[in-house]
Amino acid sequence: MQAMYNAEGNLINIGDTSLYVVQRGQGYPLILLHGGPGLDHHMFADYLDALADDYRLILVDQRANGRSDRPPQQTWTLQQNAKDVVLLAKAMGLNKYAVLGHSYGAFVTLQNAVDFPGEAAQSIISSGVPASRFLMPHVNKELANFEPESLRKQVTDSWAREQHVQTPQELAALLSAQQPFHFANPLDPRIADYEKRSAGMVCSPEVLRKFSAQDYGGIEVEDRLHEIHHATLILAGRHDRTCSAEASQFMAARIPSAQLVVFENSAHMTFVEENELYVKAVRAFLRRDQ
Repeated sequence: MQAMYNAEGNLINIGDTSLYVVQRGQGYPLILLHGGPGLDHHMFADYLDALADDYRLILVDQRANGRSDRPPQQTWTLQQNAKDVVLLAKAMGLNKYAVLGHSYGAFVTLQNAVDFPGEAAQSIISSGVPASRFLMPHVNKELANFEPESLRKQVTDSWAREQHVQTPQELAALLSAQQPFHFANPLDPRIADYEKRSAGMVCSPEVLRKFSAQDYGGIEVEDRLHEIHHATLILAGRHDRTCSAEASQFMAARIPSAQLVVFENSAHMTFVEENELYVKAVRAFLRRDQ
C-alpha cells in the first residue's frame, strides 16, 4: 500500500495511481487539499500546524500534482479528485475523518460531499464556489478594477498565462506575480513571508493548463447542495477577488446546518491573512461536530 518513504512524506497507492502524502500530528484525521490546480501541499506551508496538537493533518498532493504519480490525463478531473479522497481514506484505513479544501481544493471537497455522502464526517469549504458561474465572471470584474493600477497588468497577465504555462519555473513566477490579487492588501508584506514559508513546492504546469482551459474543473453542484447532510463549515474572505464571499453565503444558505465564517480582513488567502482566527474557527468546528 505504501510504496515510497522519505524524510517528509510517502506515496500511497489508491488503485490506478499513487498520491504523495505528508502527515503531521496525531489524533482525529483532517485531510487537507491544496488549491491550484498545479500546486502541491506546500500551499498550506506551516500555517495550519497549530492544529497538529489535537489532529492528524494529512496533506495531500492531489492526482498528478506535486510529487504524486502522473496517471493518464483523461483521469485528471474534478470528479476523480473527489473520488480520490474516498480511495485515499480507505487506503490509509481511516474510519472517521474530516476534509478541508482551499480554493480548487474547496471544489474537490464540495464535489466529494455531494458525490459520496457520509464518507467524510465533516467538510470544510475554504474559499470555494458551488458553480462555474460564480468564478471567472467575478475574477474578470475584479481584474478590471484591481488597484493599485501599477500592478493591474502584472496580475491580469498572470491569469492569461495560466492556459499556456510550460515549465515549473514559469508557473512559480506566475504564482508570484498573481499573489497581490489574492491578498486584501495587494502590498501586504506577508506576501513575501508566505512565499518563503511555502518554498519547496513542486509545480505542475501541465495540470494548470488543462484545468484553466476547462473552468477549473467545471464545478456545478449548486442544485445539489441540499444533499449535504453532514457537518459543513464554510470559510470565506470578505474581499476575495477569486471566490467571492457571496458564493460562500449562497452555499451556506442551501446546505442544511452549514456554518459560515467570513473573515472581514481577508481576501483569498484567509489562512494566511487571519491565521489565528482561521485556526480557531477550524478547531472549534472540529471539536463541536467531531
